Amino acid sequence: MTPTVPTPIPHERCVVIGGGLAGTEAAWQLAERDIPVTLVEMRPSMMGPAHHTGMLAELVCSNSLKTLDVSQAAGELKRELTVLGSMLLDVARRVSVPAGTALAVDRNEFAARVTHILDEHPLVTVVRQERTSIPGSCRTIVASGPLTSASLEGALSDLVGHDRLAFFDAAAPIVDDATVDHEALFRASRYGKGEGADYLNIPLSRDEYYSFRDCLVGAERTQLKEFETADLFHACQPIEEIARSSPDAMRFGPLKPVGLSDPETGARPWAVVQLRAENASRTAYNIVGFQTNLTFSEQRRVFGMLPGLHNADFLRFGVMHRNTYLDAPRLLDPTLALRSDPRIRFAGQITGTEGYVEAIASGLLAGINTAANIQGSEAVILPPTTALGALIAYATNPETTPYQPMHVNWGLVPPLAERVRGKRERYAAYALRAHGDLVEYISAHPFLYAKEVTDAY
Repeated sequence: MTPTVPTPIPHERCVVIGGGLAGTEAAWQLAERDIPVTLVEMRPSMMGPAHHTGMLAELVCSNSLKTLDVSQAAGELKRELTVLGSMLLDVARRVSVPAGTALAVDRNEFAARVTHILDEHPLVTVVRQERTSIPGSCRTIVASGPLTSASLEGALSDLVGHDRLAFFDAAAPIVDDATVDHEALFRASRYGKGEGADYLNIPLSRDEYYSFRDCLVGAERTQLKEFETADLFHACQPIEEIARSSPDAMRFGPLKPVGLSDPETGARPWAVVQLRAENASRTAYNIVGFQTNLTFSEQRRVFGMLPGLHNADFLRFGVMHRNTYLDAPRLLDPTLALRSDPRIRFAGQITGTEGYVEAIASGLLAGINTAANIQGSEAVILPPTTALGALIAYATNPETTPYQPMHVNWGLVPPLAERVRGKRERYAAYALRAHGDLVEYISAHPFLYAKEVTDAY
């Protein structure tokens, strides 16, 4: 078979690889700033394992873009994208379907409208073929998604190094520290190493441990697709599989109590679940070793059985699935540009920002910053107090280690200047600060588009 010859790309054009949510938003942001752009999408000539149509911006899972409530980080992110002029958020609202406080869309109408907008834009050229290499003579945004094709994946490995490209998202749940009952836990490091109190520890008695194990092995799991199961468990074991292997496997593995003594009794617990800080401000903690295939509702129920977590808010649930993503904190700068080659930017889930709206958001920033670079404007780096600024700061901070994909949540933002009691009041204060800081930032950066937020939103 004769290999497909890539369509030549004019030297002056920008190239966006990937016609999903991030790529389409990035292409539109460039074109609206008078920059010609070529959007390369392999569908329908080559279909991905999760897609069903050849339309741009196809939603492959749920049709929900989550909450519109700005007291939630996901809702505040939508408000910020509205203010910043997101095309995809505008389309989503125009094709929304009733979903309570969530923004849900008619998925076919959504993809059809986005496809029409970009097909008809005079400065956008949509090329329908697989891209197997990174263009060497123009600015490029790679938004190829979590199921990047094998050929492009190889090109990315050559570009960034195989050790900087992950192929599985095996992440433990993350909880909001403010909703953890600290009276049920003790702070310590194993054998007193490190700073001496780096971890929060949940001590379990013999009865508590076996009761937890029984619920864990009987809990409902997600049904993985074939492309997710291939080689998946070469990476690591889900906590429920460890529990299923033998009654004591967990307490000789991730729940081992050695080197830890309960300060209340001075004795070593039967088992210990450890929580490790996700950020320097210790506003979020991950449950160490709890990567899992349990459904989200079962994670909330079963992990919520653990002492101290009965009322915990999960900022992220544990996952294990096929996912291609960069070691973004080591590779990308705060504008989402490759540190070793700033003409190349990345956007969407390949950066480790998970979720529909998060993909749109990183595409928007990648497009805006590429345009700013071309037109000689100041780079756009949003305040870390904003939902989007915090998400990008997490994804590009070299001190973020180990790096796991993340969706937007209030656990990523800096603490408030003054303590606010009550979760609802605290989240509302985060949103108020975020919006105020974004408006102030935009007023000092005329390159950004700003739109009034309607009372209805």
